[in-house]
Amino acid sequence: MRTLIALFLLINSFAMAQNHIPSELPFKSIPDGGTNYSSANLLVRMIEGAGYRYYWATEGLTADDLAYQPSESGQSVRETLEHIYGLSDIVRNTSMDTVSIRPPANTPADWPTLRMQTLRYLEDATKQLKNKSPDELAALEIVFERGGKQSTFPLWNMINGPISDIIYHTGQIVSFRRTNGNPLPKGVNVFTGRTKA
Repeated sequence: MRTLIALFLLINSFAMAQNHIPSELPFKSIPDGGTNYSSANLLVRMIEGAGYRYYWATEGLTADDLAYQPSESGQSVRETLEHIYGLSDIVRNTSMDTVSIRPPANTPADWPTLRMQTLRYLEDATKQLKNKSPDELAALEIVFERGGKQSTFPLWNMINGPISDIIYHTGQIVSFRRTNGNPLPKGVNVFTGRTKA
């Protein structure tokens, strides 16, 4: 009887663990583009491009890669990834018309969660922005709060600020991992948004 109960608990634990496995991360590829070249959908495509680059720049990073620091005065890969997380938080918050608290609270401590949350924040932003009208976009602002004080910027600044910065720093990750002996996986094609196996 004890064996039967132990077997039941083991099977039940396995089934529960299967339910907690996260679904596939977004931006493994870029979705097909639509036919509507609205300003909102162009903004979404920029975020999708950033997400795709980030996905593959971070795929297969090792603990040694995360600790890599190009110089004593430069940020490590891990610190750069935390900065990208903060940028993705701004993009998401702005798309949801929410204040961005600086510095961001509760930055994930473990690498898999940090990566997943960064990609999910970018995905959330694309869902919020897709098919918004020009008037709806014009109503969005970047709002920062630091130490109880707020500052506001137009949505334009999200393009030359956080989105471009995510792409910029993701390029650094690609360079750092190559220098550290772990180049980008083969087959990544940022032009098509597809990766050949």
